[in-house]
Amino acid sequence: MGLYARHVLPRLIDLVMRSRDVMAERVKLVPRAAGTVLEVGVGSGLNLALYGPAVERLYGLDPSPELERMARRRLRHVRVPARLITGSAEAVPLPDRSVDTVVSTWTLCSIADPARALAEMRRVLRPGGRFIFIEHGRSPDPAVLAWQDRLDPIWKRLAGGCHLNRAMDMLIASGGFQITEIERGYNRGPRPFTFLYRGIGVRS
Repeated sequence: MGLYARHVLPRLIDLVMRSRDVMAERVKLVPRAAGTVLEVGVGSGLNLALYGPAVERLYGLDPSPELERMARRRLRHVRVPARLITGSAEAVPLPDRSVDTVVSTWTLCSIADPARALAEMRRVLRPGGRFIFIEHGRSPDPAVLAWQDRLDPIWKRLAGGCHLNRAMDMLIASGGFQITEIERGYNRGPRPFTFLYRGIGVRS
């Protein structure tokens, strides 16, 4: 892993992901988590302060030691027992049916094998458990999608494996989740990067 990936990219991710528009999206859904919660792709910990009293225990999983160090600095704002884990979403180090809520925000775009990661999330969720997601991905607008397809090979190299053109609703549904709430639409910014899927799925 080079200097850019170790030191520059984590700080860029933290800067972009704490913009006013992005934080406004987080506030809409993250506080709805309850029970024992696993946040996949906890990153620099930008969701940590949003978890409310309905959360009994929180696990934050991320593959990046550099982002985990940033998240540890934000743990002082967490009102619930929390543990940060360095690890992969494709091999979640928690037992079967051990959590009530899984949270993923701007994460499925950059997981190498999202189908395997979703299978792991489903595995650790209890029956009826909820998957709260905010993800960017494939636009329904053909002109925007054409740009997403053009930019994707370059963008994923610059942005830590992030893909622009994944159809997140289809991925989540095919991963064994019944989507009970979903909103789709553009956030502010260049359209190839800002088409959002936000909602809740239930372990089916």
